[in-house]
Amino acid sequence: MTATPDVDRALELAPVFKALGDPTRVRLLSVVAAADGGEACVCDLTAPVGLSQPTVSHHLKLLVEAGLLTRTQRGRWAYYAAVPGALDRLAESLRSL
Repeated sequence: MTATPDVDRALELAPVFKALGDPTRVRLLSVVAAADGGEACVCDLTAPVGLSQPTVSHHLKLLVEAGLLTRTQRGRWAYYAAVPGALDRLAESLRSL
């Protein structure tokens, strides 16, 4: 018999997976995670995905809200960094559901 997933935990995880349900957001997360110094300026993220700055900023906002990226404002530019261990915790949550 298979264990029934914890409904409350599944509801918590669903928005994170929804954020990762878009290929552009997966690519942005990958680019940020692989960036020199562990962070990337929004100004450097438009070319890799071929989208305008406002569209990229929207996708990045959703990744921040999902707890996968952090955002730091420096002057007129925003810098993004991967939340340490976020993906590992997500994988572990799936295993323990």
